[in-house]
Order: sequence, then structure tokens, then C-alpha cells
Amino acid sequence: MGERVWTARLRWRLRGATMWPAFLVALVVDTVLLRALPIAGDQAPDVFAAALLGCFFNLIAVAVGAPLLGRLVRRRRPALPRVVADDRAGTGLVAAVAAVLLAIGIVHHPVLEARAREFDVQAAAARAFVLERAPRRFASNVDRMDTMKQGPRLYRSCVPGPTRRRSFCVFVDTRAHPPAVIGDHDQSPNSVLAGPDNPGRIAR
Repeated sequence: MGERVWTARLRWRLRGATMWPAFLVALVVDTVLLRALPIAGDQAPDVFAAALLGCFFNLIAVAVGAPLLGRLVRRRRPALPRVVADDRAGTGLVAAVAAVLLAIGIVHHPVLEARAREFDVQAAAARAFVLERAPRRFASNVDRMDTMKQGPRLYRSCVPGPTRRRSFCVFVDTRAHPPAVIGDHDQSPNSVLAGPDNPGRIAR
């Protein structure tokens, strides 16, 4: 009798072992979704950050959500072993995570496009200011301009100079039409003020 029960449980385990393969597939799908349709911010995360974020969401679903949802599954099907119920619940939850990320990404996409247009507007205004007023040693590097977002609709754009520690920088406020551009007396580049890998820095 005990052997039959063990065999039945093993059969259930083999039939229900779908959560972790689904987890791996969902991790790839979520990474692609977060890259193509960011759920927040002004730009898509890099591949590593997207994968890390997707892994975090799915681990929460598997570690926290699966046991809770598995209990509900067993209430409806008491004969189902707990491990199988949790497995099926986890499989459904990692699929739900992907669906939620897709939905949030679609909702956020118009915001992302609007911010991209705003960035292009400030970049054009900063470029025109640099070409008109910056010394030639800076203006010649206008194509290497990078930008740090200081706050809502406020940007600091800089073009490098002859030395790495000096740049010609301007503040651009896109709340005005056309954008208001003011020179910054501080010649420190954005990489010094914000750090080279600061997510607030945007270079296009």
C-alpha cells in the first residue's frame, strides 16, 4: 500500500513539474518585455538590470504567491498533492507576471514617447545655444553632448572641452515655449556631478 502511495506521489510530481521550466522561459520573456516596453522611467533598463528585475518579480511570485495560491487550488481539489498544487499555482503566477509587465509597459509607452520627444526638444535647444555662444573648443564637440535630467522637465546638457574635467554646460527648462536655456558657470561634466553610470544621465 505504501509503495502505491509513493508511486502515485511520484507520478504527480513528474506530471506537475512545470513551474521551474516556466520560470526560466518567463525570465527571458520578462527581460525582453522590460527592454522593449519599460514599466517606469525615461528609458529602458540594460539587459542585466531587466533580467534582475524580472528575476525578482518571478521569485516573489514563486516564493510567496505560489504557496498561497496553491492552498486555494487544494481546497477545490483536495486529492491534489501540495507540491503539485504549488507547482501549478507558481506556473500560473509567472505567466501572470509577464502579462502584468506587458500591460504596464503598454500603458507607460505613451509617457515614454512623450519624454523622448521632450528630450529631443531640449537637446535641439541646448545644441543651438552651444553653437551660438560656446567657445569653439567646446562647440566643435557638440555631437558628443550628454544630458542629465535634474528634475521634471529640467535638464543639464554638456559638451566636453579640451580637458576631461571641463565642459560647457547649460540648463534647459522645457516648461517654457521655446525652452529656456541658461548657461551653467560650473564647468564640471555630468560624469563628475552624477557619476559615469548614474541612471539620470542620458546620452543620445
